Amino acid sequence: MADEKQYWLDKPGSVNKVTRSVYAICALLFLGDLFYHKHPHFEVEAWFGFYGIYGFIACVLLVLAAKELRKVLKRDEDYYDR
Repeated sequence: MADEKQYWLDKPGSVNKVTRSVYAICALLFLGDLFYHKHPHFEVEAWFGFYGIYGFIACVLLVLAAKELRKVLKRDEDYYDR
C-alpha cells in the first residue's frame, strides 16, 4: 500500500481549495445578477438573486423528495439473488 500513487485530490488541502473555489464561483455568479438588465415576465423574477435562490431551493427539494422516494422504491440487499 505504501507504493500506491497519490493523486492531487487525495490531499485534504487540495479538497479545501476545490471547495473554496466552488463557493467563490457561486458567490460571483450570484453577484453577477447586479450587472445585467432583466426582462421579467413576473415581478418576482426582478428580485436580486431570484434565479440563484430558486435553483438552490429546487435542488434541496429534489434531494428531500429523493430521500422519501427511496423509502418507497428500496429493495432488500439480496433482491436480485433470489
